Amino acid sequence: MDHHEGVSDEPTQIPARARAARGFSQHLGFGEDSDERTGALLRSLAATKPDGHLLELGTGAGVGTAWLLDGMSAGSRLVSLDRNPETTELARKAVGDDSRVELVVTDIGEWLDRYDGPPFDLVFVDTYRGKFIARAQLLEWLAPGGIYVADHLLPHPDWAPDQQALVETFRREIVEDRSLAVTVLNWSSGLVLATKRSL
Repeated sequence: MDHHEGVSDEPTQIPARARAARGFSQHLGFGEDSDERTGALLRSLAATKPDGHLLELGTGAGVGTAWLLDGMSAGSRLVSLDRNPETTELARKAVGDDSRVELVVTDIGEWLDRYDGPPFDLVFVDTYRGKFIARAQLLEWLAPGGIYVADHLLPHPDWAPDQQALVETFRREIVEDRSLAVTVLNWSSGLVLATKRSL
């Protein structure tokens, strides 16, 4: 007998700011926002890093941003990067004037090239860069014990023709990375959760 039958894993406590961000995103016709299950996981992970230094690659309209903020402590800080000024402005409307987050419109690769601040305790990657491109560069900025999360790893109708091959390579390579303790989750949009080992 399946004791889990009928038990939903859909979160019931959805932050108002995440609802607002999803509304903006749906208005724009985005098909690949973080879903509520991924959001709830991000919230839980953010809560494991009190006074943490967090990074999000791919702000979009702020859905993931809102979930991260909902789990962050008062002393935590989040930097969220996106190259699209229009969607970033929507994210700004969704999350309000929360002083814990800095929304940056930038070329993510150039930003990483210039970055010289403290290492990150949690990184959420919702872009090609940091996932399929320049992942090693990003992981250099992950603190020991820091958590790396990447989503959208299960097939999706909006994928580019080459994306399946990129995902397969990514999943194979990250599992083989001995500097990380990796869990592959065929759940939600398809996730990889990895923690940087303290060597």
